[in-house]
Amino acid sequence: MTTDRRRDESPGQTSRVEKLGVKPGHLTLLVGITDPMFLAELQNQGARITTSATPDLIFCAVESRAALQQLSRLAKRMKRQGALWTIRRKGSPLVSQADVHRAGKAAGLVDVKVVRFSDTHTADKFVVPLAQR
Repeated sequence: MTTDRRRDESPGQTSRVEKLGVKPGHLTLLVGITDPMFLAELQNQGARITTSATPDLIFCAVESRAALQQLSRLAKRMKRQGALWTIRRKGSPLVSQADVHRAGKAAGLVDVKVVRFSDTHTADKFVVPLAQR
């Protein structure tokens, strides 16, 4: 998934990866995300991309309702204090925010934040409920 992203951040503004909670050293798993600008932002922030380790953060592209079925599997892969972010097209008739929230809840997660990912996409953050960490 690639997204349209304008360079509209000026000095003093919080960057996209900061809004997404990316910290230096975070192990990050990308599922269906191929946006070179986002990859560069992650690396510039000091995140480490992983395919096999237990990640601190997971970013998952959600282009259809069928893609939501992988959230349960991904939730089991992340660290208990980690976060799973779904990235979906704004206003898409294929997958709504309600669809994403239902799938996150079915995966045993709670939604805690929504962030503008780009001009065309939005990101929903899910975490393990506090009582289960």
